Amino acid sequence: MVRYSGLQREVLAFYRQCVREIRKKPQESRHNFVLFLRAQFQQSSHVSKTDFGAIEYLLRRGRNQLEIYSSDSVRNVG
Repeated sequence: MVRYSGLQREVLAFYRQCVREIRKKPQESRHNFVLFLRAQFQQSSHVSKTDFGAIEYLLRRGRNQLEIYSSDSVRNVG
């Protein structure tokens, strides 16, 4: 069994939270949200596991984006 660091667990929990929010969106736009989520995480995949400052910054930025996109007024992303 893999043992994750606290920061790794935080990133995984954030990803799961994003997926849960996507499930609340209209069926016809969920695919776009999934693609957007994957693209955002892939853009950040170059960050080293030991670059804690960058990871924490990306988590903060991601949480702010999630707060915006989880609003009921946001119906699609593109």
